[in-house]
Amino acid sequence: MRKALVCDDEPIIRMSLKSKLAELGFDEIVECGDGEEAVRLALDKLPDIAILDVSMPKKDGVTAARDIRRKLKIPIILLTACYDPDTVKRAKESGIGGILTKPFREQDLWPAIEVACAHADEVETLKEQVEDLKETLESRKVIEKAKGILMQKQGLSEPEAFRRMQKLAMDKRKSMRQIAEAILLTE
Repeated sequence: MRKALVCDDEPIIRMSLKSKLAELGFDEIVECGDGEEAVRLALDKLPDIAILDVSMPKKDGVTAARDIRRKLKIPIILLTACYDPDTVKRAKESGIGGILTKPFREQDLWPAIEVACAHADEVETLKEQVEDLKETLESRKVIEKAKGILMQKQGLSEPEAFRRMQKLAMDKRKSMRQIAEAILLTE
């Protein structure tokens, strides 16, 4: 089941978007007319994508998008009649996946959705890879430090210290990092 959030203060735009999204296979389309409501609905209904107008009452679309992206990693497309450099800059900084200018052409919606979804997936994959690399680097630092302690305290060469830690990890069915952390605790 595919779900979309449409937020624009102009009911005719919302109606047009809802119609086109239904044609594109979205089963549920949630709509509202202001940015605060968009954030609340996004967190409540958990849509697969959000399409937000930039100029809305209570909270503008870029701010609403930023608030939504902090909690949900969904693609967001902005609708705007005014695409000034400041709006584009704020949109980029907020993680917006695409911008459609008003009046939008219905045939532009599907490609914008596809690109925004691909962009959001790519960003999330990259974030996961960065986290994995950070974890690997942190583990490597801990292992190197523990290896240094074994070399110093037990007079082992670097390969010997590494093999000893490796053997302990296999014998105790622990990760190298867990063994290294245990060695550092005895320090």
